Amino acid sequence: MRLSSLLALFRPALPLILGLSLGCSLSLLTVTWTQGDTDEPCGDGLVNGGLFAGNQGHNTKGGNRAGGGNEDFQPHIVPYYRDPNKLHKKVFRTRYIHTELGIRERLLVGILTSRVTLTTLAVAVNRTVAHHFHKTFFFTGVRSPKIPHGMQVVAHGDDRPVWLMYETVRYLHQHFGGDYDWFYLAQDDTYTQAERLSQLVSHLSAGQDLYLGRAEEFIGGDERARYCHGGYGYLLSRSLLARLQPHLDTCRNDILSVRPDEWLGRCIIDSLGLSCVEVHQEMQYRYFELGKNADPEREDSAAFKNAFTVHPVSDPTLMYRLHKRFSQIELERTNLQIQQLQVQISNLSSLTPEGKAGATWPIGINSPFKPKTRFEVINWEYFTEEHIYSCIDGAPKCELRGADRADVSDVVETAVERLNEHYQPVLRFRKQRLLNGYRRFDPTRGMEYTLDLALEAFTQKGHSQVIAKRVGLLRPLSSIEIIPMPYVTEATRVQVILPVTAHEQDYVGNFLDMYVMNALDTHDNVLLTFLFIYEPFDAQRVSQNDVFSGIKSMIGEVEKRYADVKILWISVKTEVPSQVKLMDIISKKHPVDTLFFLASVWTEVNTDFLNRCRMNAISNWQVFFPIHFQEYSPAIVYRDQQPSVASSSAAESLKDGHFDRHVFEEACFYNADYMAARTKMAADILDNDEMLESMDVYEIFVRYSSLHVFRAVEPALVQKNVRRTCNPRFSEDIYHRCVLSNLEGLASRSHLAMALFEQEQANST
Repeated sequence: MRLSSLLALFRPALPLILGLSLGCSLSLLTVTWTQGDTDEPCGDGLVNGGLFAGNQGHNTKGGNRAGGGNEDFQPHIVPYYRDPNKLHKKVFRTRYIHTELGIRERLLVGILTSRVTLTTLAVAVNRTVAHHFHKTFFFTGVRSPKIPHGMQVVAHGDDRPVWLMYETVRYLHQHFGGDYDWFYLAQDDTYTQAERLSQLVSHLSAGQDLYLGRAEEFIGGDERARYCHGGYGYLLSRSLLARLQPHLDTCRNDILSVRPDEWLGRCIIDSLGLSCVEVHQEMQYRYFELGKNADPEREDSAAFKNAFTVHPVSDPTLMYRLHKRFSQIELERTNLQIQQLQVQISNLSSLTPEGKAGATWPIGINSPFKPKTRFEVINWEYFTEEHIYSCIDGAPKCELRGADRADVSDVVETAVERLNEHYQPVLRFRKQRLLNGYRRFDPTRGMEYTLDLALEAFTQKGHSQVIAKRVGLLRPLSSIEIIPMPYVTEATRVQVILPVTAHEQDYVGNFLDMYVMNALDTHDNVLLTFLFIYEPFDAQRVSQNDVFSGIKSMIGEVEKRYADVKILWISVKTEVPSQVKLMDIISKKHPVDTLFFLASVWTEVNTDFLNRCRMNAISNWQVFFPIHFQEYSPAIVYRDQQPSVASSSAAESLKDGHFDRHVFEEACFYNADYMAARTKMAADILDNDEMLESMDVYEIFVRYSSLHVFRAVEPALVQKNVRRTCNPRFSEDIYHRCVLSNLEGLASRSHLAMALFEQEQANST
């Protein structure tokens, strides 16, 4: 009874048990048994003689494979050990990251010209297409007496066409063979559609030998061999140019030809066995032969509209007409593509969760910026045709002039033009006046406008009526352009110049403490020079009572603490410490490549700002005038608490203050740039002392220099609240800025309002 119940319990599992038993039995039969005594451990047959047999040579350290077959899957970590007794060379990084990564530019353009056509056709090529390419060179045999401005001309010294081609190919490989993937050569009577050629190059593989252009047959030669006609331009890959370089001298001596393009094609065929092709990787090189007395405006064939190059171009006027015609064709195609994309976006918007309402106007442009807090709301500027009610200097109303006036006129004219396009022929509008205008800059899409226009509407029957119409316009952001800047480095030495007057010497101690902590202790590449400004009365008593003796003793203590540090000082006697006069003295005592940081006694020098000073001040290109952060008066801001508690952290130090845009004392610039601007100024004012006292360094760079004057807020420059002494002998503008700086540096409007409110309450009680 008990046995039958046990069998009934296991009966459902019997098939599973039988299957497992049969599987184990069959697997045992397939195992190869090793009989006999052996000292070798059992190994994995698949590893030792099967799938990974080729990996047996990858042994661990010492060549022992005692770890079994799974040793190949174990990571072998090699610890890094540096011998302290061995000198190691410093690793120098490349100047640009694309050099280290091996990234090359795509296309270099070479135009073959002559001394006769350099100032005509070559100039037309440079003005029409050269600015679309990364670099364009004009190769000629003999240099013209007058080289056109803005063109990179290379003269080889020989007018023979074949010799010019030989020297050009050799020059390209020698100077740019490793920097570019493709080289485009053409004659100066060739018009090139730059955008299409760049697009063609972007779709071609740079790792293949390619000779691409209009294929022409050799006269009396092999029918299979082709050379690329030079009049329509041709492309040479970098690898082909590298392989061709060793054979150029042989080709020059052995190949006789009158045409330079035929000579180059024969050289490539004989040396590399490559012929000119018109199609590669399903990409076709399109060209068009322009007939005699042809009119570009009347050319309407598909071959003309799709051409990369057009030849021959007989004169510069025809080159400009061709450029105008192709620009119109590209503009029409771009507008058609935009319309097609807008239709597609409109159709797809119905499938989005928002539906048709999710497609914002204009279609294809980013939706308006949505602020998350009230502090992110973008303000609208109100304007009329004569005035704008948002001024830079804070005035409530100012005259509309310059670029702002041109912008408003253009927007109003565009609005009337678009209204006529939309309503004609039923209605026709004529502007009467602008009632109201609003604009704001949305960083996500561009400048938005809302206009209330008084328009006179005309019907087809001649009736007219004045109506008011509100329109909205958007000037969208175009494609972002990266402005090339010269190379700068953070290793440049900074020469700090600190002018000090007798009234300011109490703040020098804090300046020196910050300089020692942030520059000397960190071994930054910085030098410091004091400029002691003596008044005439103090200068006469300097031997008996030197007003700057305390500062000089502090400098001596710093030099004793740091044996390799030398802090210089220069003494100047003047009644009016003009910034320009002081810089004239400093400039003569330093080399022209010196990077100056003109500081004040309230400046706190730190590493972050010094690096930005090095990066933002570019020799012969840009000067930097930072806007420091000025803390408010603690007596007004911290009435109920201690200042140390309120601004205990660095993050909170930028809260109770403002960026003082009225002060131009701090500046970073190179001595050569200052000397160049000062030379132009000297020729203008003839060293008039009154003019020098009424100007500062900022105004000199703005008025007498073509450099970029970079003026931006600098969070790393934080100054304590102080009341500056405004010298009335300076110009009215400088004195006015000093007074405004003192007034606005007291406190914010909310702090001043609270202080007045508490004072009124105290007076009332």
